[in-house]
Amino acid sequence: MTDNPLFDYSPIIDRPRITWPDGRKVAVYVGLNIEHFLLGRPSTSIWPGTADLVPDALNHGWRDYGARVGIWRVIDSLDRHGVRASALLNSSVVDHYPQIIEAGRARNWAWLAHGRTNSVLHTGMSRAEERVVLADIVDTIAAGTGQRPRGWLGPGLTETVHTPELLAEAGLDYVLDWTNDDQPYPLTVPGMISVPYTLELNDLVVFGRGVTGPEYLRMVQDQYEQLRADSQDSGRVLALALHPFVIGQAFRAKYLDLALEFLAAQPDAWLTTSDEIAEHHRRARP
Repeated sequence: MTDNPLFDYSPIIDRPRITWPDGRKVAVYVGLNIEHFLLGRPSTSIWPGTADLVPDALNHGWRDYGARVGIWRVIDSLDRHGVRASALLNSSVVDHYPQIIEAGRARNWAWLAHGRTNSVLHTGMSRAEERVVLADIVDTIAAGTGQRPRGWLGPGLTETVHTPELLAEAGLDYVLDWTNDDQPYPLTVPGMISVPYTLELNDLVVFGRGVTGPEYLRMVQDQYEQLRADSQDSGRVLALALHPFVIGQAFRAKYLDLALEFLAAQPDAWLTTSDEIAEHHRRARP
């Protein structure tokens, strides 16, 4: 047991073996953060010195680059290497960037709920208030994309103590917020599982630490190679977390392309979505 009532302690060495389709060893998915930011609210920033200004042209413009330019570079790379995105979608995107929704629908992306906007963390609500908020988020995404989301990533990886339970009530069955494993595992909320996500291979974190494009490529390769070695005992998950305003910058884009080229060439990699990982795990561990 742990002091977190949402899940129990489960060392990876003590679990039933996981096998992926066609004998693949490492399930690989791209978590593509598609976000909308409010003009007058502090949010993810490249320069904190102006973050409290209204308007904050410096930081808001940096973030806005992703929806205007960066995501289209990322889409080109995903298409080139046959990768379907797991779209981590702020519900506000449905109204503000319909061309992105259209592009994702044409490519049969998996759509996950990612809050309303990344300018507001998912916290500070009563159970009743949160139920209403989640229903609006899920219904908006379902109406806009034609697909009811099955998974959740909170803006800034935030939840309340009631979120998983309320998500299950709304028909979702997995979360990405708890980045503590290389395999899916059950939560104590009936019907809910955790699917691995990543901070360490998250472009926002990686490049914020000063990592270069070639170093990023090496990190992706090293991550895969170690997970492939670990998978002799049981399958693993490699999550690649992308933000178009970061990885979609012109001088970084080719390193994402090279990383996807590397992953697509691996015979033991299952290029998939977080939805498919969750569904496969659910069938194997009902």
